[in-house]
Amino acid sequence: WLDDAEMLASIDEVIALLKRQSRTLEGEIGSMINDDSLWACLSDTFRSIKGVADRAVAWIMADLPEIGTYSNKAIAKLVGVSPIANDSGKRRGKRPVRGGRAGVRSILFLVAAIAARYDKSLADFRARLVAAGKEKMVIRIALARKLLVRLNAKARDARAQYANAT
Repeated sequence: WLDDAEMLASIDEVIALLKRQSRTLEGEIGSMINDDSLWACLSDTFRSIKGVADRAVAWIMADLPEIGTYSNKAIAKLVGVSPIANDSGKRRGKRPVRGGRAGVRSILFLVAAIAARYDKSLADFRARLVAAGKEKMVIRIALARKLLVRLNAKARDARAQYANAT
């Protein structure tokens, strides 16, 4: 058996290798985005929102290539931040969010929380929800949906400008 020092050294080597590979992949993804003129245009457009960084842009573009081509309702449902009716007869149940693309949804949760610190309209929206007594998860979902709708609108405009320019 390995002693603790050897085991820790081995684990540190594996972590260092994974970090190097991660940086390499990030560089390759960044160059792929920059090499494609539409992707570069979309990347610049997304990063114009304060709080949206390169990793979030890469994740969104990889997992949600349809952004900017669908309506806001359709893209929200595709990502899984749209409430789904749970009604039957006269009964009206809670409208949970479910399904969709979990990777994009989790990135949107993180980015929306960061963007709400810098964007006054998102911060005001969050404050209104808190004042209304909404649950934390409901607030997270609402912020993520609002951010997604903004990203979708920006992507739609960028795609239209790109199509007109070429």
